[in-house]
Amino acid sequence: MSEHDHNHEHEHGHAGHHHHAVGSIKSAFFLNLGFTIFEVVGGVLTNSTAILADAVHDFGDSIALGQAWYFEKLSGRTGDKRYSYGYQRFSIFGALVSALLLLVSSFVVLVEAVPRLIHPELPDARGMAAIALVGVAVNSLAMLRLKGQKGMNARVIALHLLEDVLGWLAVLLVSVVLLFVNLPMLDPLLAIVITLYILTGVVKNLRALVPVFLQAVPSELSLDKVVSEIRQTEHVSGVHHAHLWSLDGERTVFTAHLEIDCDVNLAEYASIKEEIRKLVARHGIYHSTVELEYPGEVCRNEPHKGG
Repeated sequence: MSEHDHNHEHEHGHAGHHHHAVGSIKSAFFLNLGFTIFEVVGGVLTNSTAILADAVHDFGDSIALGQAWYFEKLSGRTGDKRYSYGYQRFSIFGALVSALLLLVSSFVVLVEAVPRLIHPELPDARGMAAIALVGVAVNSLAMLRLKGQKGMNARVIALHLLEDVLGWLAVLLVSVVLLFVNLPMLDPLLAIVITLYILTGVVKNLRALVPVFLQAVPSELSLDKVVSEIRQTEHVSGVHHAHLWSLDGERTVFTAHLEIDCDVNLAEYASIKEEIRKLVARHGIYHSTVELEYPGEVCRNEPHKGG
């Protein structure tokens, strides 16, 4: 019986990438929180319910960013006695919470926007335009901070910020129109269209997150192909209990039991391990554990029959 482990990424490179991701989310959090306070003041001064509603929504985004910052920091910890694989999956949990908060906040926007179609109010259009310009600039800056970041958490947060940029562009457009035309119902109409667009992104992210939680085989990999290549390895006569799943949406884990020829010598034994190491690297698998068994050896994962 032998165990083979392989880490596909260089630890220093990953650590640097992770540190940058945490810093980006931290910056986005403070930008969002500070701007939320600015929105509340601006909404009261301009008598704009749209801006106040955006302030409530941005406050929800700030909470999402705060927990994402916490989970990203947590996910960078190495394995310990309780979480032997490390804390990478905490990042996925944070991404799920962010997606759910965005889902709830989007429905809140819909609940607020629909009644305004019936009973619209005309706010201070000039004040709305000024605040909207600041909103577009601030949220665009936050999005640029996340540009190029990998991982589901960063994608979900980018979706939050995209919603904010589109929302402020809508407020800017409505405020300009309201300067010339008395059509206050344009604001809730645009809010509904943007929210429905954002909801499609939320569903897409949730569809990507759920398989990771359920330990599904990553869509970019084929378990059958990996097993087939292992079976073609010299001195390997069979493969069983093969499993392939994603640790955090990026890093993949593979485990399997290999049945080898009974006359394998020490050099051949080492050769099998080296071939598996190359195969794992070829498929970009982050971590693998492979158990080698001789013919007739009782597999410890097989159910024992009572005698």
